[in-house]
Amino acid sequence: MKIIVNCVDDLMLASNKLVKSFKDKKVICFYGDMGVGKTTLIKSLCKVLKVQDLVNSPTFSIVNEYRNDVSDVIYHFDFYRIDSINEAMDIGCHEYFYSDRYCFIEWPNKIEQILPEYRLNLQISQIKDQRVIQII
Repeated sequence: MKIIVNCVDDLMLASNKLVKSFKDKKVICFYGDMGVGKTTLIKSLCKVLKVQDLVNSPTFSIVNEYRNDVSDVIYHFDFYRIDSINEAMDIGCHEYFYSDRYCFIEWPNKIEQILPEYRLNLQISQIKDQRVIQII
């Protein structure tokens, strides 16, 4: 699947399509360069999933926990600042990844060795003013 996002208004449509494509996959990895819109897309996905909390980047805390309108938990990770796999292991990543809760992961390339095989990988690219979101 390939989704083109031309403007912010397209983002909700894209997010609705993406959530439908998740099916039973709960670990979603977001690949893309700095500033391409990974956090913005996650915010939009959280709106679709009816998250009640403020959604922001967990750059310094590594993981944020959100709840939706029926108290389901969604985890949002940002591994940009970690220096080793051990740091990810120390926060108990495996417990999160295998919790059967949504886990949205920014900078998954930093922890490739410990990611579950059963996941969905999204690549976000910028081409001029457009964002291209692909399931890879």
